[in-house]
Amino acid sequence: MSEKSKNRIAFRLLFLVAFMLAMSFAAVPFYDWFCRVTGFGGVTQKAVEESDVILDREITVRFDGSLDSNIDWKFKPIERTMTLRIGETGLAFYEAHNPTDRVIAGTASFNVYPYSAGYYFNKIQCFCFEMQVLQPGETVQMPVTFYVDPEIVNDREAKFVKNITLSYTFHATDLPSEQASLASTVQTKVNKP
Repeated sequence: MSEKSKNRIAFRLLFLVAFMLAMSFAAVPFYDWFCRVTGFGGVTQKAVEESDVILDREITVRFDGSLDSNIDWKFKPIERTMTLRIGETGLAFYEAHNPTDRVIAGTASFNVYPYSAGYYFNKIQCFCFEMQVLQPGETVQMPVTFYVDPEIVNDREAKFVKNITLSYTFHATDLPSEQASLASTVQTKVNKP
C-alpha cells in the first residue's frame, strides 16, 4: 500500500471520528428539542404562568421519587397523589435528605407517564436539572408547581388519561471545584483528632 493511500485512509478515519464526535454533541440538544415539541418520552412543557382555563374534569397526579445507585441520599415525594381539575395549578413537594457525613450534590431528571400526557403536563417551577447540594445531615423540601393543559381533552390519545405519574430520579453530580475544595477542607478538620 502506498504512502498516499495510507494518508487518505487516515484522513478519512480522522474525519469520521470528528464527525461522530460532533454528532454526539448535537444529539443531546436535538433529542431534547424533539421531545419537547412532541412530548415523546413523557417530556413535559415549561410554563411561565398558570392556565387561564380550568375544566370541570378531574385528573389524578401520582408522584414518584427514586435514586441512582451512585447517590447516598434519601429521596421521596411528601404527598403520593393529588387530584385536581384539568387546568388547575398544583403544588407538590419532594424531600431529599443527606444522611452521610459528607457534602453530596445531585441533579434530578424526570419523566411523565403515560407518555401521551407529557406534552400537556406543564411545570411552572421545578427543581429538575438544577444542582442540589446537601450538607451532611441536611434535609430539604423542593417544590414543583404544575398544571395539566386543558388541551389534553382534544388529543385523541391523551384525552382518555385519568392518571398521570410524575417521576423524578436523582443522580450524583460532581461538586463545583470551589465547593469541593471547601467540603474537603471541612472534612479534613472534622477528621483530625
